[in-house]
Amino acid sequence: MRALRDSPICLEGIEAIDEGRRAAPGREVRRPYDFQEAYEVRAARTRGSWGTGPLGLAVRNFLSFARQMAGNPAAVIGGVVILLYVAVAIFAPWVAPCAPDQVALSERLAPPSWIGEFPLGTDQLGRDILSRIIYGARVSILVGVLTIAISVTVGVGLGVVAGYFRGSFDRIVSRFTDLLLAFPYLIFVIGAMAVLGPGFWNLIWALSFKGWVEFYRLARAEVMSEKTREYVEAARALGRSHAAIICSEILPNVVHSILVLGTLRMGNMIVLESSLSFLGLGIPPRIPAWGSMVNDGRRYMLTAWWVATLPGLALVGLVLAINLVGEALRDVLDPRLKEG
Repeated sequence: MRALRDSPICLEGIEAIDEGRRAAPGREVRRPYDFQEAYEVRAARTRGSWGTGPLGLAVRNFLSFARQMAGNPAAVIGGVVILLYVAVAIFAPWVAPCAPDQVALSERLAPPSWIGEFPLGTDQLGRDILSRIIYGARVSILVGVLTIAISVTVGVGLGVVAGYFRGSFDRIVSRFTDLLLAFPYLIFVIGAMAVLGPGFWNLIWALSFKGWVEFYRLARAEVMSEKTREYVEAARALGRSHAAIICSEILPNVVHSILVLGTLRMGNMIVLESSLSFLGLGIPPRIPAWGSMVNDGRRYMLTAWWVATLPGLALVGLVLAINLVGEALRDVLDPRLKEG
């Protein structure tokens, strides 16, 4: 009661009542101040025009998140670079000056020239480097997105079930993940690709077969921590089902950690794809890929440095931009960093 009495709304109401009592005879006396009405009006102003439902809450949270990301210079720079790569990859047939497999032996190993036909030069077969870099962005972005999507779906699904229900399922899956973690990632994927053979989808499955482990461990740990909180106990006391508690109570509180990990691991997947393509175990040679382009140009490093250097710089630029956005997401979404 003391907090209510000393609140700004209460003080404002007391002043209004005093003014009404001091009103001169013949003048209209103000009606008593309605504290509940004032609270509702002020709460409505605070909520804004989006309402109080789940959609309104989601919109307000997104707007707050967007404002915080826009205030981070690294996130802005990384986001702009990523959007540029995505736009170039989507509109590659209209942006690329030549077809990526167009051969011109008379123009082989032509140096970069901003005023010539080949702005970034040509490779050992006379193919335009710029066009191949543009089409190679498609491969890298698709591999990163699809691999992370599969890894998140499998890892989070298994981790949520194992962390919430525990039991024999948790023990079996946890021991299997320990077995996978015993193998270095690159060595494991090289062995998988040696069995499956080069190919786009074979590369996706090989990267995803071990990529889900980190998401499983993170989701399991987060769910085990969250399921003992008071709001989960209250949901159980209200008779809500396990599926409702997991989907509406626990997952919204762990999704930020999964989003940050997924963003940071996407850069790792792109680097792994380029490494396998460099070794000849990833994307088939007929498809432009940055790793295979670096491999093709390594023997010409002293005479035609641009063949290997420029695709490598394109790879570094994309991975650096993704990591900048991932670090910014961690700064914005991790409450422990905000408290520190």
